[in-house]
Amino acid sequence: MTNHEPVVFIVDDEPVVRDSLTLMIEQEDISVQSFESAEAFLSAYKPYFFGCIIIDVQMPEMDGLQLQVELLHRKVLLPVIFLTGHGDIPMSVRAIKTGALDFLTKPVTREKLLTCVRSAFAEAEKMKNMAAHKQSALACLKKLTRREREVMSLAVQGHSNKEIAACLNISHRTVEIHKSNIMRKTDSVNLLDLVRITRESDLDK
Repeated sequence: MTNHEPVVFIVDDEPVVRDSLTLMIEQEDISVQSFESAEAFLSAYKPYFFGCIIIDVQMPEMDGLQLQVELLHRKVLLPVIFLTGHGDIPMSVRAIKTGALDFLTKPVTREKLLTCVRSAFAEAEKMKNMAAHKQSALACLKKLTRREREVMSLAVQGHSNKEIAACLNISHRTVEIHKSNIMRKTDSVNLLDLVRITRESDLDK
């Protein structure tokens, strides 16, 4: 499996359900990997996995909602689709609030399933791009010294050079030198570029 083509990962303890879902999805030339338990998926998971995950809610040991929480904890970038024969409104609300893309009940139609999968793939692509931007931003910030980070933090908050100098107890000229170094190291053209970098790196949170 490569990390370029999206894959649907199915986690369901019922072999008949896994086989049925796999058949429906593979008929669209979409790759599928199925697992009989949450633990089996977590054991097989690799950081390069790309696509979406369809999770049954009612499973022995670790259930679907617990798996969803564990995926969030591990920062797994796979949009979640729940599929269950035992769903209720509070359960679906909880799943959606925790970040699930959709909550489907068995039996699901082929059209509905594939529509959800395609939406999940689009979301996965968006998540992958955001992660790439964040890594790029973090790489830029790693080039900065501690003092340069302090200057940049104040600059993106809208403080003038004079205010930054007073806040850090350094000269106006030193602030200008630091800002010049920051722009060069981060390949920024202007302050808006710096704001973007801090946002993409989560530095402003």
